[in-house]
Parts: sequence; C-alpha cells; structure tokens
Amino acid sequence: MILIKAQPHRSSRYFETVCCAGVGRDRRWRRQYPVPYRILKEDQKFGRWQWIRYDYVKPDSDPRKESQRVLQNSLVPTTKMKPGERANFLAPLVCSSTKEADARGNSLTLIRPLSIRLEAFDKSAEELAHEAREHRALASQLSLFEEDGEVEPLAPCRKRFVLNWIDQDQKPHRHECDDWETSTAFNRFSQLYGDTEAVSELRKKYEEQYFEAGLVLGFSTHSRRNIEHGTSNQWLLVGLIRLDETHQGDLLA
Repeated sequence: MILIKAQPHRSSRYFETVCCAGVGRDRRWRRQYPVPYRILKEDQKFGRWQWIRYDYVKPDSDPRKESQRVLQNSLVPTTKMKPGERANFLAPLVCSSTKEADARGNSLTLIRPLSIRLEAFDKSAEELAHEAREHRALASQLSLFEEDGEVEPLAPCRKRFVLNWIDQDQKPHRHECDDWETSTAFNRFSQLYGDTEAVSELRKKYEEQYFEAGLVLGFSTHSRRNIEHGTSNQWLLVGLIRLDETHQGDLLA
C-alpha cells in the first residue's frame, strides 16, 4: 500500500525517477525504486493508500533491506485502503522520534509530531532556470521510452518548503520537504488563488486540517548514509500524511 511518493529526481542510471514506498499486508516496509512515474501507462499510475502488485529484483547498489528494484511492466495498481482501516493498520509502525526509528533498524518510518510549522521560500531565478534546464533534458530522455509521443518537461515548483516540527521527546527538528504531494498542492492552490494565498492554504491544510485530524511524517534514510553502513542516519522528509490518531481501545476492539 503506497504511502510515499517523493518528488521526481534525476538519476544517472534511470533518468527521471520517483522514489515510492509503502507497507505490505504483513506491515513491513517496501521501497519501490526506480519508478519512471510520468511515463507509466495510465492504468499503471497509483496514488497514496492504493495497493499495488509488482515483480522486483534486489538492487545492486542499495543495501537497505526494504529496497526493491521494480520491474516496470509488472506494476499493477489495485484497490485503495478504506479511510476507517488506515489508522489501526499503521499504528504499530508509528515512532515517537528518529531516535526510535534508528533503534528499530529501519530505513523508512512514520513519526507523529507534537507540533509542526511549514515555511515556504522563493527559489531564486538561477535555481528555477537550472531546474527548468534539468527537467527539459530529463523529459527528452524519457521521451525516448514513451510510445505515445514526447513527454512534457516537469514545471519546477517556485517554492521550497521546510517543515519545523517537534517530536514526542520534545526535540525540535527542521527538514526540507521532498513530498511530491506538497508541491503539487501548492501549484494547484497557486492557479486558483495566487502564490501568497496558496502558501496560506497549504499551511491551513497541514497545520490545521491534517494536524487536528491526525498527521504523521514519512521519512526515508539517504541511500548513501544509513545504519547498514555503520554511520548515522540522515533522515529525509518525504511525506506529510493525514492519519487519524488511534486509542488503545481501538486497537483492542
């Protein structure tokens, strides 16, 4: 069941790819990479909370136990998990802090924060121009594999988002947000309201609506700095996920 879709990034081996991650019916994490999401067939594209089936091989260069190299043509989306089933199903995977996640030895985790504050910063003209050039080059490479014509370059998001948050141990953190849904939501709000109001709407969505209902943060370790290499984990923020809080009585029902 898919929980995480990071923003598309350049890959020296796989061109424009998306790192996805989710949880199996056994409640174990799986990381799906590389996924050339924008050139998947329409009936292969998937969203958060959707179950998918696929074949995979173990990647040569990624020792993280959750990582799986997806065989693209085998990918089949199926049903979505019902909202009322999500919180109890994922409750055992929710940690109090990255320290607890490190102790579990996983390279993916969910953390329920005590508080959050989302900041948005304008990207410079140079940054946007560089990203636009990169996306044009990546789209050109993707087009070589697209049977239905050229792939449109991905438009760079004009904002960079940073989340300030406090974990259950009262420790403050500051992470740049690499969640694709966050940038997509900003772009959608911007078309409707303009950039300034779009930031306000985005903060309302996460800081009020999601947080009051229940919010977890999805994290992945950096592929080249993780616990299996004997070094400190570098945790990357890759998901802001609405997940209602559970109570002990709910779990025992």
